[in-house]
Amino acid sequence: MTTRLTEKQIDELGLELDAIRQRVVDDLGAADRDYIYKVIRWQRGLEVAGRASLFLGFLPPLWLAGTAALSLSKILDNMEIGHNVMHGQYDWMRDPGLNSTMFEWDTVCPAEQWRHSHNYMHHTYTNILGKDRDIGYGVLRIEEAQRWNPYYLGNPVYAFLLMVLFEWGVMAHDLELENIIAGERTWAETRSLRGQQWHKASRQVLKDYLLFPALSGPMFLSTLTANATANLVRNLWAFSIIFCGHFPTGVATFTEEETENESRGAWYVRQMMGSANITGGKLFHILSGNLSHQIEHHLFPDLPARRYPQVAPEVRALCEKYGLPYNAGRLSKQLGSVWGKIFRLALPFGTRDEAGTPPTVAVVPDEIAAAA
Repeated sequence: MTTRLTEKQIDELGLELDAIRQRVVDDLGAADRDYIYKVIRWQRGLEVAGRASLFLGFLPPLWLAGTAALSLSKILDNMEIGHNVMHGQYDWMRDPGLNSTMFEWDTVCPAEQWRHSHNYMHHTYTNILGKDRDIGYGVLRIEEAQRWNPYYLGNPVYAFLLMVLFEWGVMAHDLELENIIAGERTWAETRSLRGQQWHKASRQVLKDYLLFPALSGPMFLSTLTANATANLVRNLWAFSIIFCGHFPTGVATFTEEETENESRGAWYVRQMMGSANITGGKLFHILSGNLSHQIEHHLFPDLPARRYPQVAPEVRALCEKYGLPYNAGRLSKQLGSVWGKIFRLALPFGTRDEAGTPPTVAVVPDEIAAAA
């Protein structure tokens, strides 16, 4: 599907989205502050409850309860708190504990490096081939425009390993290992990054796999396996939510030439066409960090994520008004299409079917539109 928009229409769309954003900014206040503090209390409460249960983990129900609580705690810390705080969504509160440049999260990736690879590289160059390294994470072939080579026969295996070890994959992202292998970057150039990673990862490993297990005394192995399981659950969940927001059927990619001299309105169009939403209930959205509203997140990354469900109907209405797609579906549908692409694009002849062809926008210069 190709949507034809004039330059004027794209500018008008940009102004309408700017107006939505400004209205939310003007309305930020006590409700948003109370919400994030409440989520933090729940996150900390779940961690305390999980740790306490694991101290008595000689009973299987207590081990299961403790592991579940700890898994939820880590998911909330990474998704609804860490990811969103580090986007600057709560900088307006002037709380040092919620400052985007000072916050550190419960995962092996240093926050500083994540802010560069995600906040800057990904959100600036969203889905631009050759610029956005989140397309395949330097490991996968997830888009037909990525030239096939025999390495990609392992696509499903690489995806599975990335899913299971997702926090480590995120940590390694800023090293640009694929560029080192290609000779475009040297290992020596990553020395500072590796030092930061070693410092952060060693503390995480010490905490999860030595300190807390040791504190549980005779329950050392029980606590160790619970911590490992909680990290695994968090990794599987984060991978699934993030991949469903970026790579399901119908999500578009762009070339550098297409985005050259891009206007504000065109940037908005790229964000909408390069993202996808996941439908679900309120708890599902909270546990996803509201990244289930990936379209709204890419449009307004610095607005508190709890606001995305409020503005989503307006964004969808604008998509309908301008003839743009609004890619949304349940988790099973989006995740199924992601894994379908991973398997299909592992093969040299693996192509999308006609229904999976991403939409495009044809920009009509105003003078041509006026003449017509």
